[in-house]
Amino acid sequence: MSLKCGIVGLPNVGKSTLFNCLSNSKAQSANFPFCTIEPNVGMISVPDERLNVLAQIDKPERIVPTTVEIVDIAGLVKGASKGEGLGNKFLGNIRECDAIIEVLRCFDDDNIVHVDGSVNPIRDKEIINLELQLKDLETIESRYAKTEKIAKVGGDKKAKDSFEVIKAYKEVLLQGKNAREVTFDNKDLDSAAKELCLLTAKPILYVCNVDEQSCKAGGNKYTEQVKIMAEKEYAEVLVIAAKTEEDIAELDSYEDKLMFLEELGLKESGVNRLIKSAYKMLNLETFLTTGPKETRAWTFHKGDKAPQCAGVIHSDFEKGFIRAEVIKYEDYVKYGSETACKEAGKIAVEGKDYIVQDGDIMHFRFNV
Repeated sequence: MSLKCGIVGLPNVGKSTLFNCLSNSKAQSANFPFCTIEPNVGMISVPDERLNVLAQIDKPERIVPTTVEIVDIAGLVKGASKGEGLGNKFLGNIRECDAIIEVLRCFDDDNIVHVDGSVNPIRDKEIINLELQLKDLETIESRYAKTEKIAKVGGDKKAKDSFEVIKAYKEVLLQGKNAREVTFDNKDLDSAAKELCLLTAKPILYVCNVDEQSCKAGGNKYTEQVKIMAEKEYAEVLVIAAKTEEDIAELDSYEDKLMFLEELGLKESGVNRLIKSAYKMLNLETFLTTGPKETRAWTFHKGDKAPQCAGVIHSDFEKGFIRAEVIKYEDYVKYGSETACKEAGKIAVEGKDYIVQDGDIMHFRFNV
């Protein structure tokens, strides 16, 4: 399952520094606008402590975590929707992503220039929002007249659904709001909405990039402003010191990293929290498979049934699905093996209607 999150923000807010921490690659990071021109791409592992626990039990030959693709996209400026800066190239890169991670500068530093001359995360957020909204409005208006005509004249059901969606989005965008504020309770309308691939319809996570002292304190005056703003949008906010995360990432020893985190008063790194939040934002969960050859995490959409999850491993598993044998993670850890779980009556045999739960240990039976 290919999943992609795009890191966006104005120039010099810490996007590339954060990307370096996430991917352990070295995207160019410098103190001038448009340092990142081509998007940097990194595949990152989703942290899951359950894999290590299962590996201690089964002693597999390899451990395979699930992954999310992260894209570091060039900094956006005012007028991007009209081609300013890297303009359409920037917006096109966002369109290809499943979700947006928006980095906001929430630290003071006279040595790092701000493209607009001062630190103001709310203003920065509004600049990005406006450019994305203008581009979405352009998309909507380019389709409005043609779709309306087909819907009224031809009686085409799909065209009618599309026009209803387009009308709803246009009304919201003209109010200066984001497309994600519109929801549809009808599958056909929801499908028509997804086909538009609007930028502001994508789920968003706000990341406040702060200095180390503010990270220790859990935030500052800027992050408080962002939290109030995000509350109104029902969006999540994370406070991260990207430069400090970069320092942590460079430490070789796991114990040294833990000590560093303890000094900051954190239980886990901001990078781990960010990856988990992005995964959750995409409405994703994980099922597990384990044995002597491999302990592995597999990504599925929350609410998927057993055959769909079988298809994540291989399309033949879904086509020829017979049943799923399911062990709850807690039971596997408690009893210590598949055999012991079977003897304790802790293996459930489930059919096609079983909704897979996060952490389920699955074994699929199929016949093609």
